[in-house]
Amino acid sequence: MAGTMGAARGRGATIAAINVTPLVDVVLVLLIILMVASTYIVAQTLKVTLPKSKTTDGTADKPQTVAILKDGTMRWNDAPVSETELVKDLAGVVKADPDVNVVVSADSAVQHGRVVHVIDLAKQQGVTKFAINVMAGE
Repeated sequence: MAGTMGAARGRGATIAAINVTPLVDVVLVLLIILMVASTYIVAQTLKVTLPKSKTTDGTADKPQTVAILKDGTMRWNDAPVSETELVKDLAGVVKADPDVNVVVSADSAVQHGRVVHVIDLAKQQGVTKFAINVMAGE
């Protein structure tokens, strides 16, 4: 008879095994919900068109980021910041960790002098490790 186990083959025999099919179904549904929700979290990023480079030096460990947008505004770790606030934030980060990595991401339309100015501000505050973010490509 279907659904019985062992030597007992009567109407009173119970199923002693756990059916894991519903558990697997629930886990798969939760996984799909997590995957769909994560795309919305990642989609809320800045629109910065990075310059392209054929070579890269890899990624930095736990970097602090400065983004210079097309309109010239700056963001420190995804938060809007003025130049004076950026100087204070850089000084605070260097005080907490002298080996901090600062990554400068600038839109391709931003003037080169603006990027050099931000790097100079970082150097003045004691940052010794910094990088310019680029997009791999042609």
